[in-house]
Amino acid sequence: MGQRFAGIAYVKVDAKQFPLRGNMTVMPSATVRSGIAGQDYVHGYSEMPVVPYVEGDFSLTTDWAIGDIKGITDATVTVELANGRVYVLRNAWQAGDLPLESADGKVRLRFEGLSCLEMT
Repeated sequence: MGQRFAGIAYVKVDAKQFPLRGNMTVMPSATVRSGIAGQDYVHGYSEMPVVPYVEGDFSLTTDWAIGDIKGITDATVTVELANGRVYVLRNAWQAGDLPLESADGKVRLRFEGLSCLEMT
């Protein structure tokens, strides 16, 4: 039996669905580890917090405007993937630039938050 790994996905910000075009990335990790090597052997690793995020390309339809996104803070962003996984980014804000590609009618959105949990 085949298993679906990719395909249809949905993104909602405070329960309002946004028209996802593609290139969805979810970063649920709370920490990043980096190896520490001495001149003689590997001594171990360091662990630092990272900011969880979700990012993707969205169609700029008449249902919403760039100005609607700029003011988003303390939001809940839900991502539902084709493989059945669901991620919830909590206490999220719109981060970075909002580059609009007029030839394609799409905009790249990034939301960062305090935590990103995989719902099971």
